Amino acid sequence: MNRPLFISFDGPKGTGKTTLLEAVTQALRLDGNKVIRLCERKNDPHRGETMALVNQLSRSPCQDLEFKVCERFAESRAWISRHVLPRQPADSIILIDRWYPSDAAFRRTVPFDKILRLNLERNVQVPDLHVGVVTTPETSWARAAARTRGLGSTVIHNLDEQVACTEAFERAVAEQGWVLCRNEGTVDEATRQVVGEIQGVLRHL
Repeated sequence: MNRPLFISFDGPKGTGKTTLLEAVTQALRLDGNKVIRLCERKNDPHRGETMALVNQLSRSPCQDLEFKVCERFAESRAWISRHVLPRQPADSIILIDRWYPSDAAFRRTVPFDKILRLNLERNVQVPDLHVGVVTTPETSWARAAARTRGLGSTVIHNLDEQVACTEAFERAVAEQGWVLCRNEGTVDEATRQVVGEIQGVLRHL
């Protein structure tokens, strides 16, 4: 490769996305690939300010404030696109934990086509492969409830909201043509699917 392959893992909370990302990383490295794992949250220089807006939105939902949240996330991704992604080795595979597709799950009043436009207008890097990780809402809700930190969400507070989050994300996956990974079986099964998709992209670079 003469440039990094950029892949995002997105989806609702509790779908096993981070666990799958770790398994895919190990599988790709066993095949001799150089894999760089990034997390949007940890590379966002304005995370604190943006999350203050998210918390305000949680207390007082309104479309104008949600749009501001979407703008802030897009601006942070633009910064990551300019300052973090170009520093990665040209022969690497970059796996990022969340990118703009995740907004399709968590935003309630701003349509995803508008969110996508916000990101593209700011030259946010478009992944070579979008992996949408989903389960049934009941499965992801139960998984999250079993974790020490729970769902850990400032957006989702009950099962009905998790259902809406999952349905909205699956609609975006279908409309945008992203890869859908139903992570309800074993991690090995999901890993094989995603690694196969990545290998397919590599063959066409």
